[in-house]
Amino acid sequence: MIRKTRLFTPGPTPLLPAAQFAMAAADIHHRTPEFRALYTKVLRDLKTFVGTKNDVILLASSGTGAMEASVSNLTSPGDRVLVLSAGKFGERWVSLAKAFGCDVDVVSAPYGQTFDLEEVRRALKIETRAVFMQATETSTGVRHCVSGVAEVLKQSGKDAVLVVDAITGLGTTHINMDGWGVDVLIGGSQKAVMIPPGLSYLAVSDRAWELMEISLNPRYYFDLRKERKSAAKGESAYTPAVALIAALGAALDYIAAQADGDLAAGRAKLVENAETCAAMTRAAVEALGLKLFAPEAPSAAATAVLPPPGMDSGVFVKELKNRFAAVITNGQGEMKGQIFRIAHLGFFDYMDTIALVGALEQVASSLKLPGFAFGKALVAAQNVFASRAPDEAARHNCPCGRPIGHSAMAGVSLPAR
Repeated sequence: MIRKTRLFTPGPTPLLPAAQFAMAAADIHHRTPEFRALYTKVLRDLKTFVGTKNDVILLASSGTGAMEASVSNLTSPGDRVLVLSAGKFGERWVSLAKAFGCDVDVVSAPYGQTFDLEEVRRALKIETRAVFMQATETSTGVRHCVSGVAEVLKQSGKDAVLVVDAITGLGTTHINMDGWGVDVLIGGSQKAVMIPPGLSYLAVSDRAWELMEISLNPRYYFDLRKERKSAAKGESAYTPAVALIAALGAALDYIAAQADGDLAAGRAKLVENAETCAAMTRAAVEALGLKLFAPEAPSAAATAVLPPPGMDSGVFVKELKNRFAAVITNGQGEMKGQIFRIAHLGFFDYMDTIALVGALEQVASSLKLPGFAFGKALVAAQNVFASRAPDEAARHNCPCGRPIGHSAMAGVSLPAR
C-alpha cells in the first residue's frame, strides 16, 4: 500500500492548503501600500481571533520569542515574579525569567497534573510583579485553569500582571482574555492557525503597556513598544515574515468561512472541533486498555497516553510512522519513552481522528495488547462523536470543573493531587 504522511503533532501542525497558496503568491515588498493593507487586516483579524479589544503585536519568531519579549518588556532585574510550572514549557518560563535577572517563585505540580489555586494564592506576594503560566501544557497534555488563576489575582489585591502562554491554548480552549483580566496572551503560527513556524503574536492589555514604560530590562528587536508604534502605520519595526503573514491572513479567512464569515464564531467552531477530536481520542485509547497521562485535566491541544507497563512509548511512535506514515510525538526530556502524544489542534477533523484510531488498532494488534479486539477503539470514538452536542466543548473547558465562563469564587481551589 502507498503511505500518505500525516502529522498528528502539536506543532508544527498540518498546513492549510489555502495558506500554502497564499505563501507562494506573497511576492510583496514590506514597505508598500499592498503590504500595509495586508498587515493591517491581519492585525485586526488577530484581535477577533484572540477575542480581545487590546492591541495585538506580531513578531517574526517562534513562540519562545514572544515569551522572552513578555519577560524583557514587563520586568526589571531583581523583580519578583511567580511562575506556575507543570511541564517543560512552565520550566521554560522559569529559565527566561532568571535569564533577565528576576527573582522567581514557583508553584509547581507534578507532570500530568495542574495547580491547586490555593497554592497560587499563598505564593503571591505584595512585590510580585508578574505571574507567568501556560493555558495548556503541551508536553504533558494538561489544561490549566486560566480563569481561576486570574480570579485569584483579582481577589488578592496584588498589582501583578498575568501573562499566559496560549500558544497551543488558542484555538483549542475558550479563553476570555478581557473578561478574565489576562494582561498578555501569546500565540504561535504553527499551531491552531495551521501555517508554518516563524510567527508569534501577543495581545497586550493597557496595564501591561503602562508597565513597559517603567521596566528596565534591555530589549531591542523584541521591544514591543516599537512594534506597536509601527503597527499603527501598517508596518513592522523590522523586516517582517511577509509570506507567513500572507498565510496567516488566508488561515484567518478560512476560520471565518467555517461560520459564514464570522471569525469569532469560526474560532468557537475551531475549539469545538479540537475538543471533539480530543474526546474521541481519549475514549479510543482507553478502549484499547491504555491509560491517559492527564485524566483529570486533559487539554484539547494534545492527548498524552501511557504505554503498557514495561514498554517504551517510542514503540507506538515508530510503529505508526513506519507502517502508516502517521507522525505522533514522544514525551519530551525525561518523559521520553514514558508517554506518547497525539495532537488535535488546527487542521484536524473527524476523518483524521478516525484514521488515526484505526491505525492505533493495527499497532495494538501487532503488539498483542491484552484484551485487544478490532473495533473496540473505533466504536468508542464513534460513540463520542455521535453523542457530542454542539456546545459540549464550552461545558468542559476548565480543570476547575465549571463552565468556561465561570468566575472562581474566593476560597475555591482545585482538588489536591
